[in-house]
Amino acid sequence: MRALLFVLCWWLLPAHAVIETYQFADPSLRERYNQFVEELRCPKCQNQNLSGSNSEISADLRRELHRLLHEGKSDTEIVDYMVARYGEFVLYKPPLNKQTFLLWIAPGVLLIIGIAVVLVITVKQRQKKAELKQDNLSPEEQKALKQLLKESADD
Repeated sequence: MRALLFVLCWWLLPAHAVIETYQFADPSLRERYNQFVEELRCPKCQNQNLSGSNSEISADLRRELHRLLHEGKSDTEIVDYMVARYGEFVLYKPPLNKQTFLLWIAPGVLLIIGIAVVLVITVKQRQKKAELKQDNLSPEEQKALKQLLKESADD
């Protein structure tokens, strides 16, 4: 019975989420708003955009975004405002500059290093297999080996 109650309470948790509805005079403003809430990150939450976060700061950012759109601000003005207020962390796709150069270049460098490591390991394994395939046995040892194999096959 407790398990059922726990599952029911856990299932109903999203019912407490805040649902905000903003009115837009123009459908293009709604599209821009939806684009921004998907592309801007919540400064408090871990890797959640504004649309997926229920934190108070995300609600404030959505409200501020709605106000800026109705004031007629351009996309670059809105992004500049958000970055000035919350830093580049608020952007999911930060611009390429001195501070973010490592962030942009690191995945490619790590991929190249990974490919190089895999290639080196593969080459070394092939060399070991080639060394094992070579017959380093003397003719007497090869004869003794064949005799042993023949005896074990007869048993």
